[in-house]
Amino acid sequence: MNKANPYRERIAELKEGLNAIIVAHNYQRPEIQDIADFTGDSLELSRKCMDIDADTIVFCGVRFMAETAAILNPGRTVLLTEATAGCPMAEMVTPDELQQLKREHPGAPVVCYVNSTAEIKAESDICCTSANGVDVVNSLSASDIIFIPDQNLGHYISTKSTKNIILHSGYCYVHHHLKPEEIIAAKQEHPEALVIVHPECRPEVIDLADAACSTSQMIRYVKESNNNSFIIGTEEGILHRLRNDNPEKTFYLVTGNQVCLDMKKTTFDTLIRTMERKENVITIPEDIRVRAHQAIERMLAVK
Repeated sequence: MNKANPYRERIAELKEGLNAIIVAHNYQRPEIQDIADFTGDSLELSRKCMDIDADTIVFCGVRFMAETAAILNPGRTVLLTEATAGCPMAEMVTPDELQQLKREHPGAPVVCYVNSTAEIKAESDICCTSANGVDVVNSLSASDIIFIPDQNLGHYISTKSTKNIILHSGYCYVHHHLKPEEIIAAKQEHPEALVIVHPECRPEVIDLADAACSTSQMIRYVKESNNNSFIIGTEEGILHRLRNDNPEKTFYLVTGNQVCLDMKKTTFDTLIRTMERKENVITIPEDIRVRAHQAIERMLAVK
């Protein structure tokens, strides 16, 4: 018998008892993606939950993602499947640091990457994703804009805009640690492959790529491409989705080190324990939730 079957059966029972929906980020373990009702990027999943009739949202991801789901879905219970699953980049900026940036640049609106805590979203004027960051920044009338927390995404956006982007020093270690020489070596080993990297990568890595894409954009790019092989410069969990959607195509990682340790903390055991105990409930003070929701709503209004 497949070892996963008892897990799947128990998860199905718990889902029914909680009237729950399970969502999983594209970077989660393959077996977790396979049992989820929906997979996608963090904002895509949170918005999907808004349209589903469920009392409980079980979020297989990291804390800021579950917080975003709670911000957009007041009145529903949001469970994070592993309490210690955080995002080092999201934790690189504190509300005090952001307040200092605002004092140093009075009048400059704050654009906050969704990969951030609820408190940071609440202190920001508008949120953005890696997919819509350029549109969000260009929608603002101000010429000077504070961008937090990812310096690499902020720099990438600055190359697509005439705005003066004031960067914070945050970064995603999975993407930031990819090196140009690793891209060059991968291209030499697989000269037929297109290189797709995440805009959280360093500028010199992006310069060597055929495309810089968010995870959702990457999935569409590969599906629509006539090319049959790709070198992928983002967290390795996305390969499962790419291979499932494109079984006739071949995918390579730039290196063997493209792993987010926090994303891999969710397992069948932690998922079941969280649902059985109804633990790791995401709670956000209402004043913070309302202000964070406003920043997200302003982003969603950008065409």
